[in-house]
Amino acid sequence: MANSENLFLADENRGRRLRHAAQVIIVGSVMFTFISYWRTAAVVLCDLASTAYYIGGIVEQAIGPCAPWFILAVMVFSYAVRAVYIESCSLFIRGGVYRVVREALGKFFAKLAVSALMFDYLLTGPISGVSAGQYLVGLLLDFLRITSPTIHAHLGLADETTAKVVQRWGSVVIACLITIYFYRQNLLGIHESSNKALKIMIATTIMAVIMLSWCVLTLVLRPANQINQVPLQPDLSKKWETNDAGEQVKPKINEVTGEQEDPLGFIGRFFPRFADRIRGAGPWFSLVGLLGILIAFGHSILAMSGEETLAQVYREVESPKLPNFKKAAFIVFIYSLLLTGGISFLAVLLIPNNIRMKLYADNLISGLAMNVLGPEPLRLCLNAFVVIVGFLILAGAVNTAIVGSNGVLNRVAEDGVMPDWFLKPHHRFGTTYRILSLIVGLQLLIIVGSQGNTFLLGEAYAFGVVWSFVFQAFSMVVLRFKDRRPREFKVPFNIRIRGVEFPIGLSLVLVILLATAVLNFLTKEVATVSGLAFSGLFFITFLLSERLHEQHRRGTKHEHLEQFNKETAAEITPQTLGLTRPYRKLVAIRSTGNLFMLEKALAETDPETTDVVVMTAKIPPLGDARVEEVQLDKYDQQLMTAVVQRAEKAGKVVRPLIVPTNNPLHAIIRTAKDLRAQELIVGASNVYTADEQLEQIAFYWISLHEEQPAPLTVRILGRDRDVYLDLGGGSRIPKISERKARSVAELRAAGVGVDRVLLVHHGSPANSDLFQAVLTALDPQVSLTIVPLLPSHSEGLNGNGVVEQDQLRARQLGRDLQIHPLNGDPGPEIVRLARAGEFDLLILPLPAELPGGPTLPLDETTSFILHQAPCRVCLIAPPPIPQEPEAAS
Repeated sequence: MANSENLFLADENRGRRLRHAAQVIIVGSVMFTFISYWRTAAVVLCDLASTAYYIGGIVEQAIGPCAPWFILAVMVFSYAVRAVYIESCSLFIRGGVYRVVREALGKFFAKLAVSALMFDYLLTGPISGVSAGQYLVGLLLDFLRITSPTIHAHLGLADETTAKVVQRWGSVVIACLITIYFYRQNLLGIHESSNKALKIMIATTIMAVIMLSWCVLTLVLRPANQINQVPLQPDLSKKWETNDAGEQVKPKINEVTGEQEDPLGFIGRFFPRFADRIRGAGPWFSLVGLLGILIAFGHSILAMSGEETLAQVYREVESPKLPNFKKAAFIVFIYSLLLTGGISFLAVLLIPNNIRMKLYADNLISGLAMNVLGPEPLRLCLNAFVVIVGFLILAGAVNTAIVGSNGVLNRVAEDGVMPDWFLKPHHRFGTTYRILSLIVGLQLLIIVGSQGNTFLLGEAYAFGVVWSFVFQAFSMVVLRFKDRRPREFKVPFNIRIRGVEFPIGLSLVLVILLATAVLNFLTKEVATVSGLAFSGLFFITFLLSERLHEQHRRGTKHEHLEQFNKETAAEITPQTLGLTRPYRKLVAIRSTGNLFMLEKALAETDPETTDVVVMTAKIPPLGDARVEEVQLDKYDQQLMTAVVQRAEKAGKVVRPLIVPTNNPLHAIIRTAKDLRAQELIVGASNVYTADEQLEQIAFYWISLHEEQPAPLTVRILGRDRDVYLDLGGGSRIPKISERKARSVAELRAAGVGVDRVLLVHHGSPANSDLFQAVLTALDPQVSLTIVPLLPSHSEGLNGNGVVEQDQLRARQLGRDLQIHPLNGDPGPEIVRLARAGEFDLLILPLPAELPGGPTLPLDETTSFILHQAPCRVCLIAPPPIPQEPEAAS
């Protein structure tokens, strides 16, 4: 203790000013907000499930009434695509197509892939927003026409041209308002926007349950001759306009190309003979027939739109990260399979063929609502509900587009392709508001520029979806050979030949995606031309931006450092940092190369009960510079960036602090006191032993408390050590595994209680009785080990015989009993064995006859063990000889 006192006195004058008037630097990064798997699924489903409204109509117009089978095939195939994204996210926390392609193929192909994906995301928002506006404006116009026909006619809405203009520009205004609203929600953070997405999906689920149940009831009660058939063969012929009788009237002209609609696209135009063979293909298992099947499958691939957003929100998934991500992905799969697949089949079965594509191509669910059993007023109410929910979920798809594109551009900017200026977090909300503003500005420009006409945008939309999938899958195949580090998850069906693993399942997914993308390239003319044009524009923009950024760096290598907001506070309090949970844990760090203590602390932390504060002590420049003027240097940014990465990987929130001081250890202890922390975690010192570290910490802690020291548990954490010291009685924080434990065994597995017991056995009959008592009291899952400690005056044979008999008895009872003989001085050997075996309890028997008196005399071995043991020590005395009570005088 003298060494600690000298150290304290030596630092007293040197650190007096900063210790008593320190301004703490509170570091703010892009907001630490982690969301549940339900919210994660809701964000993705707002885009993926919204396709249920229109995907059936789009696909049926291309390949005929067999569309539901191919939509179902795409939904089933999405399970395999989902597995690709799960594996990629297990490798990269900040994943997505850019990071994966960059690691596998380099920056050139990464920019190419992300250009196609950004084209997809920037179209998703405007298309969904305008469609939502058309739903709402159409509903209002119908309501006005039914309830107030005079006002409807007076406003000129009876004229079809006027009504279309009103609907088009009304949808533009509503789409702009939706986009601005979700811009604000994303500015507040993913927690706010995901909350809105979850509410939207709750309303959608209610609608889906009602619709599916009502439609199934209609199928059961309606006569069989009034139910349509769903053919298996795709119709790849050129398209014609039909009259009410279903007769072909004139060719159906594409608004963009001016040519007759042809699902074979360029193939039909440039290779008409081969196209005719495809249109008249026979069995699907023939080569030409299989080609036709793949073309029809490609026309349905849009049903998977939104899947990429899974990777963009992985960073925000709460702990346990990957298991929760798997749950979210499975929810997305089941939901989209049932809703999108179910609605597509029911629409063909229940809506008459002559009106299905004529009246309800853009909204098959409304068509179902008007063609189920029931009185017309009830069906009209159901249709209104469907339209309102359609407006909500399409509005939610705008949010998904903003979330996804924000994630993509963040990864691009972090790699130096865009200036770091874009990554500056909002001073209040901590979100990347500059990237969000760029995205929303482009989306508003597209909305206004399209003037509410989404046909061109819708035609071009599918290009980015499928090619981003191809780049992702191909890169994951490459990474299987290029990056062989262990993965928490792999796409199934892998075979190993001579030590080399071949990803068969992943390769099959890639082959299907690539074939689909190539055929889409040849058959979707508008999507191919516009997709190439817009993706090329984005690609050139990224190239120029990267080149300018490289010139600005003047040849220095790009290193991603988090952009932080810096705030100062005169004092540290739980209120200053917004700490609201009952427990507080302070983790002190000093180097990016030694953050094991932070990783361990985060792994153990229960985010529902414990706040984690991560601090580092910064020695300011010499002189009398005010602390407010102390800036975050590059090392501070590197250290805080490493903290952010560890927190994201764990999916748990931390509060980073930088405390300027001339006495780091005193600053750490003072911070623990000001925060009223229950647990302080520090790393192992390279200079002092663990005992010396604990001695110094104890001295400072006692010195800072004038009266009784507050309870504090101090832990020195290293890769090879975990040393505890309880000050003021200690205050251990429950681990997350403790809260989740539902049995004694699970509680022991969480590190609570006793899992390994070490019993010292003197070889006497009394000790044999103690052994049997312990053996019968312990749970069979608790390991029991005996250390024979025979008295020097006893006969070894007899003593060993008792121990061997006890061991035999344990085996008869099915208990595995280990015996460790001692070599050397008993006291140090038992302590060494207890430490090496990581025992939780050490049982020492007391002598059979104990002298009377208030004190208990202990031999040298027992006394040594009590003072040096690394675990709890239990002293057990045999039952005394009963004494007759003295007679009353």
